Amino acid sequence: MKIAVVGGTGFVGSRLVEKLRSEGHQATAHGRSTGLDLVTGEGLQDALSSVDVVVITIDAPTFDAAASPFFRSTSGNLLRAAEKEGVRHVVLLSIVGIDRISEVDYYAAKILQEHLVEVGPIPYSIVRATQFMEFVEKIMSWTSEGDIVRLPTTRMQPIAVGEVVDTLADVATGTPINSTVSIAGPDVFPLDELGRLTLQAHDDGRSVVVDESAGLFAAVPDDAITAPSGARIGSVHYTDWLAHGHAVA
Repeated sequence: MKIAVVGGTGFVGSRLVEKLRSEGHQATAHGRSTGLDLVTGEGLQDALSSVDVVVITIDAPTFDAAASPFFRSTSGNLLRAAEKEGVRHVVLLSIVGIDRISEVDYYAAKILQEHLVEVGPIPYSIVRATQFMEFVEKIMSWTSEGDIVRLPTTRMQPIAVGEVVDTLADVATGTPINSTVSIAGPDVFPLDELGRLTLQAHDDGRSVVVDESAGLFAAVPDDAITAPSGARIGSVHYTDWLAHGHAVA
C-alpha cells in the first residue's frame, strides 16, 4: 500500500513512516523540508501521485487564533489535491476532548480541521489521542520559573507516542471508518501529580505548586481530555515509561 504521511518529517509522522515501512508499505514523508508547502499547495501533486492513503499529522505553527485559518487553508488544499489524485482514504491525527473545550483557540482550530475532513470528498478516519507522555516536560516548561513549576490539577490520561503510531498505522492500512476512534493511556493523573512524578524520576530539585490558572490546560474542565466511552486504552503506564528513561520531545 502506498501511504503519504503529511507531516511525516515531524515528531509523530517520522515514527509512523518508519512503522509503516517496517510492515512492508511504501510510506513517504512529506513536509517543508521535502518541498511540500500546504499553505500554497506547492508540491502537493507530486506528494500525492498514485497514493492510496494520506495520513495528516501536521501541527499549526502557533496555538493561538491563527491556527484556524492555517488549518482551513491547508486542509482545503490537501483535500482538493487528494481528490484529484484519486486518494481513497484520509486519516487525521487529532486530540481527545477538543469538542468539549472549544473556547481554547487551538482546540477550536482542530475541530475545524476535523470538520473539513468529515465533509470533504474522500472517505476518512479520525484518530483522537490524549496528551503524549513525551510532551509532559514541555507542558511543564510553559509554567516553570526558577525552582517552581506551577500546574493546575487538570486530569490527564497520557499515552506513549508509540501506541498512537501503532493505532495510526492500523487505521491507515484498514478500511475508512468515516468516524472517530479515540486512544488514551491506561492511567489518569492530575497534571500537578504528573509534574511531581516527572521531576522525581529525573532527580530534578524543582517543586510543583498547584495553580489552577497556570498554562493552557487551566481552561480544561473536569475530565474533558481523558478517554471518552469506547476509547482504545493503551498498555504503557507513565510510571513505567519514566522508569525506562525514555527521552522527551
